Amino acid sequence: MPTYQLFATTPKALEDILVDELKSLGIQNIKATMAGAAFEGDLEMAYRACLWSRVANRILLVLSTFTVKSQQDLYDGVQKINWSEHLNPEGSFAVTFSAKNSEVINHTHFGALKVKDAIVDQMRAKFNTRPTIDTEQPNIRINIYLQGETARLSLDLSGESLHRRGYRDVTIKAPIKENLAAALLLRSGWPKIAAQHGTLVDPMCGSGTLLLEAAIIAADHAPGLLRDYFGFNGWKKHDAQCWKKLCAEAEKRKYVGLTKLPVIVGFDQDRHTVNIALKHIANAGLQNKIHVERRDIAEAAPAESWQPGLLICNPPYGERLGDEQATAELYTTLGETLKSQFLGWQAAMIISDPELGFRLGIRSQKPITLFNGALECKLLRMTIEERAFFIPKAQNQEERLAQVTASSQEEQSGSDAQMFANRLKKNLKKLAKWAKQNHITCYRVYDADLPEYAAAVDIYQGEQTWVNVQEYEPPKTIDRLKADQRLAGLLAEIPKVLDVPRENVFLKIRRKQRSADQYEKFADTARFYEVEEGGCKLLVNFADYLDTGLFLDHRPVRLLIQQQAKDKRFLNLFAYTGSATVHAAVGGAKATTTVDMSNTYINWAKNNLALNKTTGGHEFIQADCLDWLAHEAKQPVPRQYDLIFLDPPTFSNSKRMDDVFDIQIDHVTLINNALKLLFPQGVLYFSTNFKRFKLDTEALSGLTIDDISADTIPEDFARHPKIHYCWRIVKPCVE
Repeated sequence: MPTYQLFATTPKALEDILVDELKSLGIQNIKATMAGAAFEGDLEMAYRACLWSRVANRILLVLSTFTVKSQQDLYDGVQKINWSEHLNPEGSFAVTFSAKNSEVINHTHFGALKVKDAIVDQMRAKFNTRPTIDTEQPNIRINIYLQGETARLSLDLSGESLHRRGYRDVTIKAPIKENLAAALLLRSGWPKIAAQHGTLVDPMCGSGTLLLEAAIIAADHAPGLLRDYFGFNGWKKHDAQCWKKLCAEAEKRKYVGLTKLPVIVGFDQDRHTVNIALKHIANAGLQNKIHVERRDIAEAAPAESWQPGLLICNPPYGERLGDEQATAELYTTLGETLKSQFLGWQAAMIISDPELGFRLGIRSQKPITLFNGALECKLLRMTIEERAFFIPKAQNQEERLAQVTASSQEEQSGSDAQMFANRLKKNLKKLAKWAKQNHITCYRVYDADLPEYAAAVDIYQGEQTWVNVQEYEPPKTIDRLKADQRLAGLLAEIPKVLDVPRENVFLKIRRKQRSADQYEKFADTARFYEVEEGGCKLLVNFADYLDTGLFLDHRPVRLLIQQQAKDKRFLNLFAYTGSATVHAAVGGAKATTTVDMSNTYINWAKNNLALNKTTGGHEFIQADCLDWLAHEAKQPVPRQYDLIFLDPPTFSNSKRMDDVFDIQIDHVTLINNALKLLFPQGVLYFSTNFKRFKLDTEALSGLTIDDISADTIPEDFARHPKIHYCWRIVKPCVE
C-alpha cells in the first residue's frame, strides 16, 4: 500500500486528544497544528482514523501543496492533478474552500468556483463530458485550504464531518456536536470510570448526545460504524476489501463491549426532548442500554443500586449584560441537587460564563478551555464532597434598592463622590457639545469610568430632562455597605451636576439576566415620556422595566436604516419597542413588518409609530420570532423584503418559546432563514450584544458580509467598543 500525507482536523483546544487518539490507532510521526494534526500513513491507517476517531472533524488525504500568488495560480495548481485517477467523467464532486490571510482570494464561494472550473475543464477536454456537482453525497469531496500564499489540495475522506455519527435526526438542532461531547467525556475521565463500572448520569440530557457518546466510548464502539456514507465510497482508488475488514473488526469489538456497558441514565424535564433522545438511542441500536426519563433537575437522583460515577451535562448558556436570572436559578438548583443527591460522585459540565459556575456552590478543579463552535467555554470538573461546598451569596433587586435608598437618605457624599462628580462634569462638557452638534437628545454620559462607581448614566431630553441610572451589580468581593454608600453618593451628585430634579433621576440594578427579563416588570407606573431621535418621536419608560424602551447604542444603526428605507419593504425582527420600525417609516419605507413575542412591546411599537405621521402600510405581528421566521422561510413563495434588521437576544429559554435559543449556536440558521425573506441584493443588518460572539463566516459562505461594528458604535459608547457587533449582509443575485 502506498503511503499518503494525511491531515485530521478537529475543534480548537482538542489537538492533544486527537494526537493521543491517532497514536492509539498505531499512527506515528504525528505533528499537531492549530485545530488539527498532520501524519503519514497508508490507506488502512486513513480508513482506521475515519472509523475510530471520536474528536476529529475530517480526515484529509493531501494530493498537492502549491503556491498561489494569483487566481490563475489556483486554477493551474488544481489542473496539475490527473482527476481521472480519482473520478469518473460522469461522476460527481463537491468543493470546500477556505482561506486565511490570503491577499489573492478571500471569498470562499469564488475560490470554490475556480477549483470547480479547473476540474470540469480538464475532464471535458479529456472525455468530452463533465462530472456533476453534488453538495450532499458526491463521489469525491475536494478540500482546498489557502493560508497566505500556500494552498493545500486534499480529498476529504470523511465526506461530511465525522461528528455526524449517523444516529441523530438531522432536522433536530443540537447545542453540542458529537465530537465535542466525546471530548468532554474523555477530559472528565469517563473511560476510567466506565471501566470501573461507574454510572453516568446526564440530568439535562436534551437529545441524548452525551449519553450516546458515553455509551459508545464505554462499549469500545467505533463512532463511524453507524455511518452509511464516507467521502471515499465513490473514490476510484477506494479499497473496499480493506474497509470491510476494518468494519468487521470493529463490529466484534462492539459486540464484546456492549456486554460490559455500565449504567447510563438521562433525565430531562421536557417530554418532547425525552422522545427525541429515545429516538436517537434507537437509531444507534442501543435500546435497553441507556435509560431516559422525564424528570426535573430538582428531582434528579441516583437509584440505590447505581455505583457512583460521573454526572455530566451541558447546561444552557446565559450571557448578556443584564442576564443572570435565567440560568442563575438553574445553576443554583443544580448545585443543590449535586450536594444532596450525588455525594461521592464526579461531576463535569461545560459553561460559557465562569461566574455561573459559582452558583453551584461547589469548588472545582482548574477549568479547561474548550470551544463550542466559535464560542469559548470552560469545562468544570468537581468531586462532590462536603469539603468542596460553599454558600454563594445572593440578593434580590428589591433588597438592594431598599439598602441604597436608606444610604442615600444619609447623604453619603464626601471626597470619593466628588471624584465621580468631577468625571461626570468632564464627560458632560465633551458629550453635550457633540450631542448638540449632531442633534442627539438621548445619550450615555457616564459608563463605569471609575471602577468604584460601576454604573451607567443616561440623559434623556424631551419636555424635561430625565436621567436613567443603571448600577452594575457589584462583585461579591466588594463590601455591600461600601457599595451602597458609593451608589448613594452617586445619586446625590447626579442632580447637582446635570441640573435635574431629584425626582427625575431613576435607578435600576443591572445584573446578568435572561433575555426574557426585558419583559419582566419592576413597577406598574405606566408613565411614558416622549423623546426625539433623528426626527422620530419615541416613547420611553424609566420605572416599569429594566430597559427604557430605547437601546441607545443602536442609534447609528437605526439612523442607517432610516437613510436607506425610502420605498423599501422593511422587516424588524425581535423588534422590542419598534424604534427601528419608526426610523424606517419616517425614512419613507413603502411597508414595514414588526415582529416581537411580547404583546406589551408590540403595543408600545404601535404607540411609537402612531406618534409619527408616516405613509405606507405597517404590519405588527405578536409571535415567537424564531418560529415565525422558520415558518415564513418554508413557504413556497416566502414574503420578500428589501431591508431587514435582526437583533436577537443572546440566550432565551422563555416559557413562551418551545426551545432554548443560543445566539452563538443558532445564528447561522437564523440568518439563513432571514435571507430567504430578502430580495436579491437586499440588505440584512445583523447585530448582537454577546461580547464573545464569533460569526460563522464559513457556514455563511457565498454572501457579501461586512463587519460594520466600529462604524455603528456611537461616540457616547466609544469607551466600550464591544457593546455590540453589527454586520451588513447582502444577498447575492440569483445566477
